[in-house]
Amino acid sequence: MRRRILQILSALCFILPVLATTASAGDSWPQWRGEFQNGAATGDKFPTKWSQEQGIAWQSELPGLGGSTPVTADKTAYITTGAQDKNQLLAFDLETGKQKWAVALGSDRGGKHRKGSGSNPSPVVDGDHIFAYFRSGDLASVDSSGKIRWSKNLQSLFGEDTLWWDLGSSPALTKSAIVIAVMQSGPSYLVAFDKDTGKELWKFNRALNAPEEAAQSYSTPIVVSVKGEEAIAVMGADHLTINRASDGKLLGKLGGFNPNQEQYWRSISSPVADSNIILCPYARGDTLTAVSIDSLAEGKGKDAILWFRDDLGSDVPTPAAHMGRAYVVSDGKSSKGTVTCVNLTSGQSEWTVKLPKSRGGYSSSPLIAGNHLYVTQENGSTFVLGPLDEGQPTIIAKNVIADDEPFTVASPIPYRESLLLRSRHKLYRIME
Repeated sequence: MRRRILQILSALCFILPVLATTASAGDSWPQWRGEFQNGAATGDKFPTKWSQEQGIAWQSELPGLGGSTPVTADKTAYITTGAQDKNQLLAFDLETGKQKWAVALGSDRGGKHRKGSGSNPSPVVDGDHIFAYFRSGDLASVDSSGKIRWSKNLQSLFGEDTLWWDLGSSPALTKSAIVIAVMQSGPSYLVAFDKDTGKELWKFNRALNAPEEAAQSYSTPIVVSVKGEEAIAVMGADHLTINRASDGKLLGKLGGFNPNQEQYWRSISSPVADSNIILCPYARGDTLTAVSIDSLAEGKGKDAILWFRDDLGSDVPTPAAHMGRAYVVSDGKSSKGTVTCVNLTSGQSEWTVKLPKSRGGYSSSPLIAGNHLYVTQENGSTFVLGPLDEGQPTIIAKNVIADDEPFTVASPIPYRESLLLRSRHKLYRIME
């Protein structure tokens, strides 16, 4: 009997941490594209149909203008905006939708593009630390009560912003640092700051041979694993680079994404990784390249390429990836609204769904949640595709919200088994 009790207790010791991990995963979406930066949520009972009359738990007005995707932790959503000429980080209670606090973090520089703003990068949450970054170059760490822990301005430290359009690169989080990629027609670099103190840990000069606007990138770095060590993969300036996270050392570099040296191939869509494969959209949405992370880090260059396609891609939305598949939302003139599931190992298309034709474009990135894919248009409408485990998913629903003014550019995110959606002027929580 005693032995049986010990066996049960031992089993519980194993099961309880797993349950806790699963629960906490559903409660937190710590950075743009989620914990693993792949656009895939934990859970299986997310809402698939909603409208202004049903399925909306709450909606909150957002001051000013911003394009950042919300992040969540500890029953709180964090989001940035430009209001009253200031960069602002806002906190919302996820149960009620009420604003908890707002903190000003430098002067708002506004936006140049009609889709843009001075608050496009998404915040990052790490425990009690929230990190926010803005077009003005302001980077700050704030605690969960809204108190500023440290702040600095990258443009004051390292040179002015020379991007033609509005900064869109979100910070990336490593075990010890917050990492920013600045890729522009001028001083381009990666820089890592200590999460606790804001002290500069390392800076890597990312000067690469790319012409004119092709030197500029609005993509976000992703953290990958190279032989068990953290590394940072960055796409932009016609190159994919991998740097060691601990000291910034360059581990691998792959060029050739712009063989004809096109002048205006700026990159917006970010890379996405699944297992040892990193998928790189490029050429204004005309190409997809799959690369072996380990092979590139070993210095194999072009031999690290697993496959290449010039008949498929995404210019603005970043693909989602999970369990050996990537989901690509094409947004070119002829391909707009085409959603393709790609096998990451072979590069072959497994299925394609064409969304209904409309004037609305696609700037947000797709979300895998449960057995469905969520694709949001610039007018705030969200298409739900599924079931994903079928050979040919279909459009389950088109969900429309009242705030349909262009341009919704933030991506939908999960919270437990509900969804958060930031439109042009509002933050919505959507539930069954």
